[in-house]
Amino acid sequence: MRRRCLMAALSLAAVMTTGAVTAHADEPVKVVYHLSDGAAQAARALANIRNHLRAAPDTGIVVVALGDGIKLLLKGATDPAGARFEPAVAALAQQGVQFRICGNTLAAHDIVPTQVIAVAIVVPSGVAEVARLQSREGYAYLRP
Repeated sequence: MRRRCLMAALSLAAVMTTGAVTAHADEPVKVVYHLSDGAAQAARALANIRNHLRAAPDTGIVVVALGDGIKLLLKGATDPAGARFEPAVAALAQQGVQFRICGNTLAAHDIVPTQVIAVAIVVPSGVAEVARLQSREGYAYLRP
């Protein structure tokens, strides 16, 4: 009897899981990339995002930068090899990637919004934005 109950429960779980996967198969994947560690992490993230879009071009991607991660989205910022970030960010924005930068971090470092590159949107709080995207909009979380 216990064995039959266990088998029935496992079968029900399998059906429920399969149904859940099938129900969401048509929806595009949405991912938030969380950047908070500076230029090296930003360079890795840009490479990850390019690879991500090559493999799954319909993915909705939002990059949220806070703390040292804001360096990616400041005018004149460069990667560890000295290349400017802005052209790479602009190219990804052309592919639909959205870039958001933490207003709290900007204020803490006395950085005015005019120092932020044009494709980036200032949000009040980077951590609140990451949490909102995950909990309210169903974004998967990645931290390169």
